[in-house]
Amino acid sequence: MAITPEEVAETLSMVSQQHLDLRTITMGISLYGCADENMDRMCTKVYDRITKTAEHLVPVAQQLESEYGIPIANKRVSVTPIAQIAAACPDQDLTPLAHAMDRAAETLGIDFMGGFSALVQKGMGATDRRLIDSIPEALATTTRVCSSVNVASLRAGINMDAVLLMAQRMIDCAKATTDIDCYGAAKLVVFSNMVEDSPFMAGAIHGSGEADAVINVGVSGPGVMAAALAQLPDSANLMEVAETIKKTAFKITRAGELMSREAARRLGAEKGIVDLSLAPTPAAGDSVAKILEIIGVGECGGPGTTCALALLNDCVKKGGVMASSSVGGLSGAFIPVSEDAGMIRAAQDGSLSIEKLEAMTCVCSVGLDMIAIPGDTPVEAIAGIIADEMAIGVINAKTTAVRLIPAIGKKEGDMLEFGGLFGSAPVMSVNKFAGNVFAHRGGRFPAPLNSLKN
Repeated sequence: MAITPEEVAETLSMVSQQHLDLRTITMGISLYGCADENMDRMCTKVYDRITKTAEHLVPVAQQLESEYGIPIANKRVSVTPIAQIAAACPDQDLTPLAHAMDRAAETLGIDFMGGFSALVQKGMGATDRRLIDSIPEALATTTRVCSSVNVASLRAGINMDAVLLMAQRMIDCAKATTDIDCYGAAKLVVFSNMVEDSPFMAGAIHGSGEADAVINVGVSGPGVMAAALAQLPDSANLMEVAETIKKTAFKITRAGELMSREAARRLGAEKGIVDLSLAPTPAAGDSVAKILEIIGVGECGGPGTTCALALLNDCVKKGGVMASSSVGGLSGAFIPVSEDAGMIRAAQDGSLSIEKLEAMTCVCSVGLDMIAIPGDTPVEAIAGIIADEMAIGVINAKTTAVRLIPAIGKKEGDMLEFGGLFGSAPVMSVNKFAGNVFAHRGGRFPAPLNSLKN
């Protein structure tokens, strides 16, 4: 389908007036040829492979920004989960591989690199454990590297041993970076049903079913959506609201489709997917919470919020899927607390709790995201929160995730300040009644009945 000059003109208007940007162009890179029994040689191979494959990523993205007038907020790289190539090497500490990734990211001038990751939904191998044990040091000693671990899936159920282990690693990451407001934990996410083609951090990996190099694009546009919905009178019914969301999502996604095609062509990579996710920023007006309030909820988190979010998420997908040749990634409405000015306000006002956020994740992507919790929260409580969210993903056959930030030395009501797209996070209260038995039972939550689809 050809992209018309009128569409380009309309997109430029959305950029100048409503905060539209392309949230990220992410190049996925296969590292399968980099496995080596010697750690130094493997690190060299990883660095060389990434820097050679993505050497033109930033210049091409800058060219596209200049030519089309659409800002690209982040240029990123995702790689094969490191645990899958590190098995050839006997070293216990896999942090050097994270350092090689970070050096490559610095050389390329990109913002983040994802893939210091493992998939352990059905069991943990020795290399998986080595990688998970290396995460706190790896994230504390790098600036651009992100980590993700998949602990659950529809087909496997939930690896409860991995859930408890990752709860402890979240605490360890926070403790290792207390001097920078526990920022290390902001680069770690735990998944159910992790996708192989997400362009968004911290959970981007390059899946085993992908080509050697792929361009995936993540669109944004909460400000555009909010501006479109604000034109509707309060008397408009929900069918009219739905139609407005679909039409606006189509326009936003067309911008991503255009940039995706051009980036892949110029970089000589496979064109991957366009991720339809509405990704907020701390900027005024660029908020998913504001969209929900324009739809009619008194304040995000109040009664009606989950229904309004379900409508928004569904209609974004319906409108966006018609605008791209290939939709994938996470594709929904993100609700990261620290990155959304409306979510921050709602949390501070008391209208938004972790329990309400959990309910909202049942109908959106991708999960409990960028939530600061008191630094003395027990590991069992964190494991329980992760397990609850993983269960939502497994039972409902959707991707869910948890990115919690234990705010070491801080209590409910305090703030963590990250700056940039990560924004600031109010420390939210955690239910104190997790108990000590459930998290330590271990074993595996079995795959649900709806996994038997053959």
